[in-house]
Amino acid sequence: MAGVTFGNRLTTVTQDSYLPKLVDHVLNSNKLFTRFVGRAKRWSGENMKFPIKIAKNTLGGSFSGYDTFSTSAVDTRRVLTYRPSFYEIPVSLPLDEVSVNATEDRVLDLVRIEMTSTAQDAADDLGTQFYGTGSGKNFNGLELLVDDGTNSTTIGGLTRDDFTPVLDSTLTASATLTLAAMQTLYSNVRSGGVAPTAIFTTEAVNDLYIQLLNPQERIMKDVSDMKNGMVGGTGFTALSFMGMPIIPDEKATSQVLYMVNEDYLDFYALPMQMTEPARFKNTDIQGNDYSSVMGLGFSWSGWIKPVNSASIVGHIYFGGQFVQRNPKRSGKLTTVASV
Repeated sequence: MAGVTFGNRLTTVTQDSYLPKLVDHVLNSNKLFTRFVGRAKRWSGENMKFPIKIAKNTLGGSFSGYDTFSTSAVDTRRVLTYRPSFYEIPVSLPLDEVSVNATEDRVLDLVRIEMTSTAQDAADDLGTQFYGTGSGKNFNGLELLVDDGTNSTTIGGLTRDDFTPVLDSTLTASATLTLAAMQTLYSNVRSGGVAPTAIFTTEAVNDLYIQLLNPQERIMKDVSDMKNGMVGGTGFTALSFMGMPIIPDEKATSQVLYMVNEDYLDFYALPMQMTEPARFKNTDIQGNDYSSVMGLGFSWSGWIKPVNSASIVGHIYFGGQFVQRNPKRSGKLTTVASV
């Protein structure tokens, strides 16, 4: 290790100094998760059900005189049904360590920093799931919610092939990122005034987009992480395309650019009963996107004292579901590798 090595004459009479901040070298950006959890809606009932129109009544027509009308009933609706998912992560500390840390010479509060750090780890895990396929007991992610059957043949309990193209998002393989490819995707998912509202992608794809722009077009604008709830550390800035922010997220699936309509995407939160709302304020950790972890979906069990050890254990819970009500109005470019 570089630097001067001091002898006992100095080290026996000089105390080491610790910076009273923990610098996180592990967790990074988590934009999609913080954006949707920050404006979560409250879960209701056993399942969340969303009626959708899957077909047009085609029995209407022009007539004259005594023409006979059709009196048939037409079935034009179905229901997207979503079930909740749940996540848990433990916080455990031995009481001897807690006792030693409680002395006046402590640098950081062991209990507080362990709870906050673990809550951030939970949010990081969940951010990964929010881009996944909803496999097993996991939460739904964009690879399921913005799909055409490639990753998931069903959505909301309905089989996509039975209702093509109503339940299909637009997927376009585009090894080369071009403005034309982005414009075509935008046109495919837009209908009149119903247009996508945001783009989520990787840092790498975002860098490719920057290469497509003239210097005068590279204007970064502030983008709010969320209105309330889970708070990002310093907010962030983003470029735009067709008025939409392009939000780089290190959790995003590699080589994929998602173009989504946030009016039809929501997280519905289901707090765990017999717990308390989780509010982990971060004043001691630097180096990641989280300044606090809170929101409708997060719950804290409180400290539990095991009967057979001198320790305390608690559990952070997260419940609810990430839902899509109109897959047709979102799309994505895949296999994006160059410009």
